[in-house]
Amino acid sequence: MFLLPSLFSTDSRTKIPYSDLREKVAAGQVEEITWSNDGGDIDGTLTDGTEFSSNGPVEPPEEDLALFRDHDVEVEFSNPQPSILDSLLPILLPIAFFIGIFWLLQRRAQSQMGSIMSIGRSKAKTYSTERPGTTFADVAGYEGVKQEIKEVVDFLKHPERFAEIGARIPKGVLLVGPPGTGKTLIARAVAGEAGVPFLSVTGSDFMEMFVGVGASRVRDLFQSARKMGRAIIFVDEIDSIGRKRGAGLGGGHDEREQTLNQMLSEMDGFEATEGIVMMAATNRPDILDPALLRPGRFDRQVVVPLPELADRRAILEVHCKSKRLAADVDLDLVARGTPGMSGADLANLVNEAALFAVRAGHDEIRAVDFEQARDRVLMGQRRESMALSDAEKEVIAYHEAGHAVCAAVLPNADPVHKVTILPIGMALGVTQQLPVDEKHIYRQDYIEDTLVVRMGGRCAEELVFGVISTGANNDLVGSTELARKMVAEWGMSSRVGPMAWGSSGQVFLGEDLIHTRDYSDETARVIDEEVNRILREQEERCRQLLREHRHALDLVARALLEHETIDGSEVTRLIALAAERERAGAGAGNGSDDGRPATTGSEAPSSTATGDERPAAEAGAGGEPRDAVPDEALSRSPRQAPPPPPT
Repeated sequence: MFLLPSLFSTDSRTKIPYSDLREKVAAGQVEEITWSNDGGDIDGTLTDGTEFSSNGPVEPPEEDLALFRDHDVEVEFSNPQPSILDSLLPILLPIAFFIGIFWLLQRRAQSQMGSIMSIGRSKAKTYSTERPGTTFADVAGYEGVKQEIKEVVDFLKHPERFAEIGARIPKGVLLVGPPGTGKTLIARAVAGEAGVPFLSVTGSDFMEMFVGVGASRVRDLFQSARKMGRAIIFVDEIDSIGRKRGAGLGGGHDEREQTLNQMLSEMDGFEATEGIVMMAATNRPDILDPALLRPGRFDRQVVVPLPELADRRAILEVHCKSKRLAADVDLDLVARGTPGMSGADLANLVNEAALFAVRAGHDEIRAVDFEQARDRVLMGQRRESMALSDAEKEVIAYHEAGHAVCAAVLPNADPVHKVTILPIGMALGVTQQLPVDEKHIYRQDYIEDTLVVRMGGRCAEELVFGVISTGANNDLVGSTELARKMVAEWGMSSRVGPMAWGSSGQVFLGEDLIHTRDYSDETARVIDEEVNRILREQEERCRQLLREHRHALDLVARALLEHETIDGSEVTRLIALAAERERAGAGAGNGSDDGRPATTGSEAPSSTATGDERPAAEAGAGGEPRDAVPDEALSRSPRQAPPPPPT
């Protein structure tokens, strides 16, 4: 604004130098001049009426004044006065600067006061017209879960249908399940299909550094829902505020308990909350307060379990919709090979398969990409840079061959899917087993055969090399844990009897801080003896089994040394080939006295692809001790250990 006068001002006077001005004065062409005492600016008029401007010294010299007088030039000296704007500008600028700073500080203080005053307001997101695009069609499987959730949505859309027969919709629905099973996805589907407002909030949004803020936000949340008439409130991870009161180290947590008390009052307190349905999700229902789980608050607990075979197939179809699959991809086989995976695990599996396809330069996802992706998810990345000596590879090959032969021969064990001696993740070798059908209960003979399979690697090393290595560490840990559960939890010991003594697992927050042993020292001694007996018996079974199939053990180990990775059908073929050669050798009288087949170079396994033979590797059939052992633990797939049967 201050620059506008100077920007739009124009000067039509002719600008001439001071020396030219003196010449014009001497020539008698100047009529009058005005000399400014402030800067030496000169304005004047020529005899022809032309106006000009020039600049000279602040005080004109005496000779110039004499020149002006000699030529009758009228000289006028002036003292220009500054304008009001120029006078006020130095004063106004500091004042405006301080006013601006004061205004900014006041605005900031108001915003802080506003945030402090609104700290007790709910942070829930409200979906009314702009709902998420997720629907129940995007939730594959879980038909029973979706049916119970749809009833709540139908009640809010058409309450008169339920009121005709006096039905009352549950006030609260608690979704319970392991992580990654789709509890939040189901809630998003409810928000996408509900014809009523949907308020979404997480449990951590209620917690703040100020005491009482959580309770205030709970009140504001339910007040907002009541203003909408009928609404659905979804609280994700409710265990963060719904833990048992008065439990934990040092007593309770005042802020969390006040928040929980306010939520209990709002859900089923003195004021009615008709038309408001509460939904919540948690994967730790054991730590929730009993008052929160009673009827009238959370009437229903909907379990969202790990998907079964059919559910996994449907989930894979949903995640493969936007993927380009090759003709050799069988989703049924992929679903059968992923027991125990959640929906999030399956989504990650499909994405990993797509990444492997891009890395290999394929224009579509092939079955081998899914196979590599499953190995990557279950066991980790293959360690290409790890170099093993030939002696170490031989030990690893016989270790994994022992697992594979036991799994293929035992009638109750899961079939072998793949065996490899390539270092993957933390393991130097892996034997994968895949169940034929989904198992929900586990018989004692199945668990005993599982123990034999776990002992196969250690017993194979002892049988072939005469010494054992550190490679069976993971197998022994899993076997001991499984045998202890058989004795102490599942009643599979005749000495202990039908009693369950519980497990010594990690303590959840909100439960007892210390697990006290509820049995005597004598009972503990009996449990230890029974665990030792079971492990010893299964170890002896494993030794006897490998002695009977020693020739098959050699064939599988040599095939692993040659190919590094073989599938379950190749293991079965090699075991059948060994049995056929033993029968032929027994008929010809060429078998050894101790029941072991003679290992010669002509008995090497044939290649799966070509069928040609190779010389036999030195397998140490005589039992001479070898001094080469792997420097890391050999482990098998963590999916092989059977989960505890459901109660």
